[in-house]
Amino acid sequence: MKVDLRVNGVPRSLDGVEAGESLLWLLRERVGLPGSKNACEQGECGSCTVYLDGTPVCACLVAAGQARGSAVVTVEGLADGDEVHPVQQAFVDAGAVQCGFCTPGLLVAVHDLLARCDDPDEPEIREALAGNLCRCTGYEKIFEAVRLAAGRSR
Repeated sequence: MKVDLRVNGVPRSLDGVEAGESLLWLLRERVGLPGSKNACEQGECGSCTVYLDGTPVCACLVAAGQARGSAVVTVEGLADGDEVHPVQQAFVDAGAVQCGFCTPGLLVAVHDLLARCDDPDEPEIREALAGNLCRCTGYEKIFEAVRLAAGRSR
């Protein structure tokens, strides 16, 4: 099947998309955007989170055909050209990046949180990140990055 969509603001027309192909596969393998990670393939870890028409979704759970006519923003799309997004910079500055597998999904989740709430408290941060699993950081540096990004955006 043919899938036409916008990825990070760029129109894409992809032929030969298989019926069972996921949006994650399409983004990583067909579009060449490896930022969203393929970890659990069950929507449990959040590492593949992207925006689909403005809503964060686990790309591993979305059939590529369901994204026809949609706008997708990946972790790569958060940056403005060569300039990283303030959320991305906060993760670097706070040391919230270790192995990096969870980072793309966390960045999208934090971006979404701060778009809705510019000064989230601890329960709001925890709720927003509840769908994202990290095995390396213990989350404290991640929470620090969220607070840093929120403070910089105010």
